[in-house]
Amino acid sequence: MVGSKKVAAKTKTKSKPAAPSASKKKRSQTAKAATRKASSKKLALRNDIPSLFRINVEVGNLDEAAQFYGELFAVPGRRQAGSRVYFDCGPVTLQVVDVSSMGAPHPAAKALYFTVRNLDAVFKRAQTLGCLSNEMVHGVRGGAITVRPWGERSFYAQDRWLNPLCFVEAGTVYPA
Repeated sequence: MVGSKKVAAKTKTKSKPAAPSASKKKRSQTAKAATRKASSKKLALRNDIPSLFRINVEVGNLDEAAQFYGELFAVPGRRQAGSRVYFDCGPVTLQVVDVSSMGAPHPAAKALYFTVRNLDAVFKRAQTLGCLSNEMVHGVRGGAITVRPWGERSFYAQDRWLNPLCFVEAGTVYPA
C-alpha cells in the first residue's frame, strides 16, 4: 500500500490557477491605462517649461528711451501702441514703456542680462552714452569690463531711469 500511495502522489497533476474573470481583467486594464495617462500628463506638465519672451522696462520719456536703446543696442526699436517701443533681443523682446502719464518709472529687476558677440563695441557705445555703472560688483566697478568670479566677461550699465543692464560676452555665459 505504501508503494501505491507514492505512485498516486507522483501522478497527481498540478491544477492551473483559475483565469481571472472578465471584470477583473477589465479593471486591471483600466487601472493600467489610468496610470499611463497620469504619467503622460505629469511628463507633459514637466516639459511645459515657461519661456521668457518679453521684459518690460519703464521710462519717463519714450523718445529719449527709444534713442538711447537704439544707440546702445545698435538696432532700431519698433514703435507700438500704448506708448511703447519694442527691441528684438534674441528670443526675448525688450518692451520699453513710457509711464510718465501715470507716475514715475519704477526700475526693472536687478539686472537685465544681454549676451553680445562683441562686448568691446557695446562697451564703447555705453561709454559714449555715459551710462556705465559706478556700482561695485564683486570688488570691481560694475561699469568696467571684467571677468566675473563665475567666468563671464561682462560690464554693467543703466539707463537714465535707473534700469540696470548687464552685457555679457557670448561664449563666456555661465550655464548655471
